[in-house]
Amino acid sequence: MIAETTDLFSPDLLRVRVVEWQAPGPAAQAAAPMSGIEAMRAIRDGVLPPPPMARLIGLRMSVVEEGRIVMELEPHESLENTIGLLHGATAAALLDTAMGCAISTMLPAGQTSVTLDLKLAYLRPLSVRSGTITAEGKIIMLGRQTSYTEGFVRDGKGNLAVHATATFSMVGEPAKAK
Repeated sequence: MIAETTDLFSPDLLRVRVVEWQAPGPAAQAAAPMSGIEAMRAIRDGVLPPPPMARLIGLRMSVVEEGRIVMELEPHESLENTIGLLHGATAAALLDTAMGCAISTMLPAGQTSVTLDLKLAYLRPLSVRSGTITAEGKIIMLGRQTSYTEGFVRDGKGNLAVHATATFSMVGEPAKAK
């Protein structure tokens, strides 16, 4: 039973969050002639805008290496569920992004990947008190048609919170050299 003394819809409990993003189409066109690692570095360095989803949850790319990406997130209340923990979809979005971007670092212009499956094991809860959350994606095997990755989400103290594996389908053809 909900306590009658608390108005759960009180203006004092209302939160507002404004999210701004750049239209993804022009960014995709600007990235088209770039190799995957060039595009990832351009996003990291602010040359290309991040995807709208990254802006929505507050995800930023911090490390770009061949076959490896690290993303960071400052956890915030808008990502919580009703029990005061970060919703599991937050970790899923972090890992799907980091692992897909890790594959991108190894691809030529004109080629990309899409998620076929994503398997997560939640090992410890995350909350706004977790500190800066990092998500690392690493390639296990890069294939012509299918690629495999592994990912890790860690809390601000470096504790492993979520482990993931994923399979990606390779899409597109490498751009032809002129």
